[in-house]
Amino acid sequence: MPSNPAPAKVRDGVRPAGSDTSLRVVATAGFPGYALLDSGDGRKLERFGSVVVDRPEPQALWRPLLEPGTWLRADASFKSSGEEEDGEGGRWRRNKPVPESWAVEVLGVTVLCRLTSFRHLGLFPEQLPHWQWMLDWLREGRRPARVLNLFAYTGAASLIAAKAGAEVTHVDASKKALAWARQNRTASKLDEAAVRWILEDARKFVARELRRGKSYHLILVDPPKFGRGPEGEVWDVFQHLPALLRDCASLLEPGRAALMLTTYAIRASALAMDGLVRECLAERGGVVESGELAVVEASGGRLLPTSLYTRWTSDEPAP
Repeated sequence: MPSNPAPAKVRDGVRPAGSDTSLRVVATAGFPGYALLDSGDGRKLERFGSVVVDRPEPQALWRPLLEPGTWLRADASFKSSGEEEDGEGGRWRRNKPVPESWAVEVLGVTVLCRLTSFRHLGLFPEQLPHWQWMLDWLREGRRPARVLNLFAYTGAASLIAAKAGAEVTHVDASKKALAWARQNRTASKLDEAAVRWILEDARKFVARELRRGKSYHLILVDPPKFGRGPEGEVWDVFQHLPALLRDCASLLEPGRAALMLTTYAIRASALAMDGLVRECLAERGGVVESGELAVVEASGGRLLPTSLYTRWTSDEPAP
């Protein structure tokens, strides 16, 4: 019988495909403007600022810990339409008056939350550890970093980076999301911050930046499972993410650089995202860290998983 192959060597923290990879769970207990109050039976009860909402969460397989009356007192609850398997489409039922928008503070910036028809509120609190990691990475640099935020949505990460002194390019294919991000900029009193607002398909923008010879120190990639660009371009995360990440790898500045990938609501493992990022950046060396983001539940301390992530960093000097 053939003997088992020797374990693959690890170089600068980058493991070849097929080697052992340790995954991490990065969790947040929230912040003053947000708390996961309870979860269970496929739902989650959350507080955004002063507004309490009850919305679907398929991964909450356990039973709720708080009494049913607490859930019934939520300001608004979301009912899925049943047309989408992930439960995103549907409508809100307001049990009490809820403002059209209301402010939530996080890391020194203001995000205006709203009840959208896709159950989201414009703020993803589980990203807090990513934003804190980003701030630490930016503060360690000696010059204003150029940050590219792809699929940037309502701009929390863009504004947090800009407030820290980075030069940010914010790219999103939705005109509505871009307008919302600019409203968040004004609410955060960051109208003079160094942010470029780009309404475009992420793949097209990255390809054009490569042709122009541009580069970035930090690239944030936070794609949806499926979407459409401003000119009807189709985005499918399994079909299009590999090529986009390869282009992003070429767009990273030589020397000290970083890339952060987050994926939501897809049938995939963190190992799949880990392997893809390692392949795309194999020639750069550096360190790769992958795992899951989660939110700590206030009622019982359970970890509610939200998304997969991979972070790559390199501190090698520029050639």
